[in-house]
Parts: sequence; structure tokens; C-alpha cells
Amino acid sequence: MTSPSPISPDSSLISPDSSPADLVVEGGRLVTPEGVIEGSVVVRDGRVAAIVAPGAPLPAGPRLPAAGRYVLPGLIDSHVHFRTPGLEHKETWENGSRAALAGGVTTVMDMPNTRPPSLDAATLRAKAAQIAGRSYVDHRFHMGADPDHPEVLADLAPEVATSAKAFMAGHHTAPVVFREAHQLEAAFAAAARGGVRLVLHAEDQHVFDLLDSHTGDPDSYDGYEPHRPRSGAIVAVAKVVQLVRTYGTKTHILHVSSAEETDLLVAAAAEGLPISFEVTGHHLAFTDHDTALRGPRTRLSPAIRAPRDRDRLWQAVLGGEASTIGSDHAPHTVEEKNRPPAEAPPGLPGVQELAVSVWTGMLARGIAPDAAAVHLARLMGTGPADLFGLAGKGRLTVGSDADLALLDPAARWQLSASHVESLCGWSAYEGWMFTGRFTTVVRGGHIAWDLERGTLGEPSGRWLTGPPAPDLPAEEAQAPEPVRELEGATR
Repeated sequence: MTSPSPISPDSSLISPDSSPADLVVEGGRLVTPEGVIEGSVVVRDGRVAAIVAPGAPLPAGPRLPAAGRYVLPGLIDSHVHFRTPGLEHKETWENGSRAALAGGVTTVMDMPNTRPPSLDAATLRAKAAQIAGRSYVDHRFHMGADPDHPEVLADLAPEVATSAKAFMAGHHTAPVVFREAHQLEAAFAAAARGGVRLVLHAEDQHVFDLLDSHTGDPDSYDGYEPHRPRSGAIVAVAKVVQLVRTYGTKTHILHVSSAEETDLLVAAAAEGLPISFEVTGHHLAFTDHDTALRGPRTRLSPAIRAPRDRDRLWQAVLGGEASTIGSDHAPHTVEEKNRPPAEAPPGLPGVQELAVSVWTGMLARGIAPDAAAVHLARLMGTGPADLFGLAGKGRLTVGSDADLALLDPAARWQLSASHVESLCGWSAYEGWMFTGRFTTVVRGGHIAWDLERGTLGEPSGRWLTGPPAPDLPAEEAQAPEPVRELEGATR
């Protein structure tokens, strides 16, 4: 480890309050927005009450020793598929949220491709009700953007969702796909009016349809990446950039997979467009050579690409060009993944492996541990918290939610199937030697995960609703439109 940074005066105990604490996380390397410092964290009423310099008095209360650990803000994974409702044979919310805790994640944002899909406020509320009492982590939802009803985005109540997922290409669980240009344009216009951030699976279905008509389906995993090539993503990103330029819609591109996409998006952001992007852990960990060897375990959408693409994505992560890293946690059963190459569904479990795989990758690239911790806290803390308005999350500061992840930075361990908390029971990282392991996770001021003791907290994770819509003057207020019900929706 590098030498500790001095704690700033206003980071020390900020009030003479010496009343007992609910928890004192004692003597760790605290990863704050200002950098890494030595100190202790005092927790009261579910929030960080004080950050205390080494040697300063600490209040009475239960102690959680953190010597030799980085104390990170509870991490945020803004891209998971916990498969509820309707696909619980692949994953349950209980299993997915336990996997999150094991990976240092205390807040997730779940995607809409479920059965029924979450395409309006009614289905999102029903989903929240179904999850209540089953989640070990806090959560918010991305609503699904519906090409047949883009107008919903203009009137989306922010307390229900502040973002909407749009698929520009289809796959096994994509509920609806924006195939026509006029549909996508209408969605961008409506989202701009409603202040909704669009999150996009940006691959072009027409490109893939054209290639499929010429070459057909692959019969081996050597042919999978050429079957779903970078050209589909490059074309889609170019279209998205033009739509953002036209409408000013806040837009976040998911799972960027190629150097060319990255360059386009960096240039668009430099132009001042409100566009950002995510890199996934698996696009940082694997290349197309792995898919040829591992087959269905790294059959993904977008596909895993060449070593040069992985290098460019790492450059974006370490250089501050990428706003978030996400797992795209998307489990399938072993039986589903073992279908022929053209039929096996894309996706892998990843919320448990994300932070430690990225940490391992950073150290392997010569990044100093303190700098690696700051990168992780930005990409899975302040980055997603700021992008999606997750108040109180993603920062280790006085007043923030007492969500903390203790990382043993030098632990060496090999992942096996027995470590996997996801219901599917497998991982593409099986056999990997990781450096770094989360030993204790605190959510809302309570210990939610402890590796050594094998303990797990209560499933009391909260639905993090967005900010309420601003009050309109009486003359501008309108009666709300009735909520559109989907076939199969439950309340």
C-alpha cells in the first residue's frame, strides 16, 4: 500500500456528539471522494455520522475492525437482470441480491426484460411489491421503453423510474425492440420532454438481419463474434449520437464492446452532448479467444471482441472516459447455455465477480492499490449515483447512507462453483485466481454480509424511488392519464 493521506480537518469528528454509536468501523483505509485516508467511520441511524482521524476519541458502540482493509462506499451495480418476475428458474431476487453482497454491492438497478416486461408504472409497482421483503440490497428499476408507446416516457413519474431501457437489437429475453427509425426518434423526443435518461442496448438489428440473410447461423463458437460483429454496434452508436444531437436526450450506452464505439462516444461527449457509457466487467476480462475456448459461458450480447478492444476499454475505464462499470448480471441455467451456438442465450452471472475482477485487472496493469480503490469508488460509486440520482449512495461522506464494503486488497483466492451465490450455480470466472476479496459488507448501518462468519443480514433492502415530481401551478396541473395495463400484469 502507498503511504496514507492525511485526514482533512473537516473530515474528523464534526460535532462533540459522544453518544453511543450504532456501529464504529475502526481503523481502515477510507475511500472518500477526496481520496484515500486513514480513519474510522461512526454510524448512527443508518447514516455516516462522522469520520474520525486516527488517534481521535471514538464513541462507545459495537466495533467492526477494518485494519488492513479498504473501506469503500457500498458499491452500485447499475446493470443487473435479477429475473423477477417470470424468469425465476434462472435467478431469484434472493439469490441475486446475496451475490451482490458477496461482491461488495449494496445497491442495484434492475432491467425490464422480465415476464411481463416492465414497460409502465403499473408493472414497476407490481415488481416492487413482489420483491418487498426478499431483497438483501437496495434497488431501483430501469423501466422498459416501448416502441409502440413512446409517449409514456414524456409523463413518467420520477418516483417510479428516472431511466428507461431501449433495445435496438433483439435477443432471447429482449421484450421489445426498436426496429424502425421513427420509433426510436419518437422515444428520444418523448424522453427529452420527460427528463428521462435513456439507457441503450446499442446494436443495429437491421445490420444483423442483413448479415444473417447472407451467412446464416454459426455452427461453432469460433464463428460467434463474426456473426454479431462490431459493425452492428458502430452503426447503432452513430445513430444514437445523431439523435442526442437533435433532441438533447440524456443517454447512457450500455456494455460498450469495441474501440470504435468508445472513440465515437468520447468524441460526442467532448462536443458537449449529454451522452455517457458503461463498460462491463466481462468485456474487460475476456476476449474472443476465450469465447472460442469457453463456448457458451462467454456467449454474450454484445459479443466479446478482440484484445485491442479490451485494451481500449481499459483505457476508457482508467482514463475517466467511462462513467460506470456494470456486470450485466444475466444468469441462465446450464441446460440453456449448453444449447447449440445459434440457440444458446447470451448472458452470464456477474454481480458477485464484477468488482474483484476489475480490482484484479487493475493491479495486474500496475495500478497502485490506492489509485485502484479510487477508480472503483468512482465507477461503482459516484459515477452511477450521480448519473441516476441515487441520493445518499456511492459516497463515503458524512450524511451519506451507511453502506460500506470492506475489501482485503491482497487476498489471493480461486473462484469455484461453490462460491457462486447466483441460482444458476456457475460462473465464467471459475478457476480464476483473484486478488482482493470483500470480507464484510454493511448496508444501512447493519452488517449484511460477513465472509469469515458466514453470516447474512435480513432481506430488508429498500426500493429507492426517485425524487417526487415538482408541484405544478394550479393552472398547469392536469389530471393524470390512466395507467396502461399489460396483459399478465400483476398487482
